[in-house]
Amino acid sequence: MSIEVLVPSLPESVADATIVTWHKQVGDVISKDDNLVDLETDKVVLEVPATENGILKEIIEQDGAIVTGGQLLAVIEVSAAGASTSSPQPVAAAQSASEASAPLSPAVRKLIAEKNLDPSQIAATGKGGRLTKADVVKFLENPASAPAPMATPAPAQAKPAPVVNKSSSPTPATPITGNREEQRVPMTRLRAKVAERLIQAQQTAAMLTTFNEVNMQPVMDLRNKYKEQFLKAHDTKLGFMSFFVKASIEALKRFPIVNASVDGNDIVYHGYYDIGIAVSSPRGLVVPVMRDADMVNFAGVESKIVEFGGKARDGALGLDDLTGGTFTITNGGIFGSMMSTPILNPPQSAILGMHSIKERAMVENGQIVIRPMMYLALSYDHRIIDGKDAVQFLVTIKDCLEDPARLLLNV
Repeated sequence: MSIEVLVPSLPESVADATIVTWHKQVGDVISKDDNLVDLETDKVVLEVPATENGILKEIIEQDGAIVTGGQLLAVIEVSAAGASTSSPQPVAAAQSASEASAPLSPAVRKLIAEKNLDPSQIAATGKGGRLTKADVVKFLENPASAPAPMATPAPAQAKPAPVVNKSSSPTPATPITGNREEQRVPMTRLRAKVAERLIQAQQTAAMLTTFNEVNMQPVMDLRNKYKEQFLKAHDTKLGFMSFFVKASIEALKRFPIVNASVDGNDIVYHGYYDIGIAVSSPRGLVVPVMRDADMVNFAGVESKIVEFGGKARDGALGLDDLTGGTFTITNGGIFGSMMSTPILNPPQSAILGMHSIKERAMVENGQIVIRPMMYLALSYDHRIIDGKDAVQFLVTIKDCLEDPARLLLNV
């Protein structure tokens, strides 16, 4: 009996997907829930698992093909004796038991393939025993525990030319040697979508940026005082981002126009606070959304940010994680940015940019003192947000951070 492997249903906002990598080849033995192929959309990479045990009989669409929801991808031959009587091909033989029980994310699979590792020898710390990219990196950083390279069957033909993994960043497949060589690498779908949205933001919004600076000493003192107790009580570290999220929510409550969006000739005011947190991933910048962030305490914010970071590294962010949002925070400071003008994330009307903390000479009460200062930037859509509101919004964030007690007292 044969069963069809179809493209899963895609959300309304996603028209099609690109086949990135087939992980099984014709003739391979397939176990139920094995990941057969990765499909890249404008936002996430989707895995297509096998629904039954069997043998991959036919692949209909090859790597690089554009497919739509419900389209036929492959055919699996299902038989009661199929899994026990057929010999697997080298690709199936290389699959470990841990992979079958806990499917690997695209990022983890790529790293394991590049380093020729056996995932069964790596301690998995992810949810449900899932192997994360951080687990693999930690394993590689300890040479003493690294196993000998896995044996692979001798190739039957010449080694093929290197292939660029379309799900990774658009970097050259081989190093440039200085001999004026050039390589043409197609944009990933995510990079193309980001480019499209950036152009859209600049062409459709009257975007301006206002700046301010904040003395981070009060927040740093508070963190240093309670960080150990916080970690013991909540099993998560107290970072800076939770303070900025809470300060932003307080400012959004005072200036609801900053939390609004434009829809044609209408202004849509949002009675909720879904905060997007920009996160760097192997595929580029993504903005997962923290729903109802005003209802989440500091520990909840920090835990969610850690979860977003892990999902982004492992390529496990879902469409629900990336859709919606009424306001975005981006932290270029972690990469060393001193000052920048963040670009709006449509259809949102404002975005807050954080930057590096630098000790600078400041004048307080007629005295020159050294303070850890950060520049803040608020880019906003001037069509609906007046300069006065934007400036006062940023001042509210500054006041909350320089006197964190305001966040508890709502003053």
